[in-house]
Amino acid sequence: MKLSQRIQAMQESPVRKLVPIATKAKSLGKKVYHLNIGQPDIETPDVFMNAINEYDSRIIKYSFSQGEPTLIKSIQNYFKRDDIHFEDNEILITNGGSEAVTFATIATCDPGDEILVPEPFYTNYNGFTGEVNATIKPITTYAENGFRLPNKQAIEALITPKTKAILFSNPGNPTGTVLTDEEMHMLADIAIEHNLFIISDEVYHGMAFDELESKSMGTIPGIEEHLIIIESVSKRYSACGARIGAIASKNTALMLNILKLCQARLCVATLEQIGASALYELPESYTQEIKQEYETRRNIVYDTLNQIDGIVCEKPQGAFYVIIKLPVPDAEQFVVWLLEEFDVNNETIMLAPAEGFYATAGLGKDEVRLAYVLNSEDMKTAMNILKLGLEAYPERLI
Repeated sequence: MKLSQRIQAMQESPVRKLVPIATKAKSLGKKVYHLNIGQPDIETPDVFMNAINEYDSRIIKYSFSQGEPTLIKSIQNYFKRDDIHFEDNEILITNGGSEAVTFATIATCDPGDEILVPEPFYTNYNGFTGEVNATIKPITTYAENGFRLPNKQAIEALITPKTKAILFSNPGNPTGTVLTDEEMHMLADIAIEHNLFIISDEVYHGMAFDELESKSMGTIPGIEEHLIIIESVSKRYSACGARIGAIASKNTALMLNILKLCQARLCVATLEQIGASALYELPESYTQEIKQEYETRRNIVYDTLNQIDGIVCEKPQGAFYVIIKLPVPDAEQFVVWLLEEFDVNNETIMLAPAEGFYATAGLGKDEVRLAYVLNSEDMKTAMNILKLGLEAYPERLI
């Protein structure tokens, strides 16, 4: 039996593919600090389960294909905080931000079409686009200048007749970069001038540090027909397993057609939508507290990295990730070595090799993504393990 070329060409997750090695390390008695995956350790707010427990139906019925009205209303209220106004038919609830990006890709691209994406990028963008035979065309950015976007001319040079959209996360996964006003307006201008969609992944919206502001692309006037916003409760509200996301756009034709995709998969889980509605109604002070906690963890990570010779790392500005260029020839081999051969008091760490976060062959081979999703004391311990591990690594270059 022959499998499809599409499924065989899909990338294995660089975040999860080394899990069997970590599992083996744990079976041998090692404690592994997981810095490889964006799973926050902050407790999901009580309002989520409280809302579910108060649900008074004795039958868990199908929800509406477009989503529960209460959740849509809560998301509308959330956007209004930034003076962004969406009508009921301009928001569709999805199975996480993942399905939202997939649906946006299906709606904007035919097989063989291209989406411009700043690299390094959230590695699952490869899966979301590849499964519908769209192609990522990278806008390469570099650790040495803080992963800032190149100028307008450099981006425009990548546009072909097959280019249909620009996709990015802001604040950025995996870089922690927050787009400047100038970068956001540049992308908006490119989209308008070349008639492209903007798929703005805003699942880390509000999580910017050092008094920076992570603005929504929805605040930029004149791009309404071009803009698709991706939302999710996963990261901001520490509810990754709820799998509740959303697409928001004022492009009526786009939303009517994405609704067909929502109808084809029937609906999103009813109870999780009820819980998510309560999360979106949390006051802005909740996000501020969470942001401050992650900023503390960021500082622990960055202060330790500054003590290690040979590291190239710009200070991350938001989300809870950082890309680190290591003084090693192969970051994946280093990650495996940490799990199999190194420990400090029988404890070690797991990182995500960054090569899989790039579309350009050869880039990221000496880089890792680190997610600072553990409490401060655990982050201090984990960063000390990284420091000592690099000092002891026999293949270290510097």
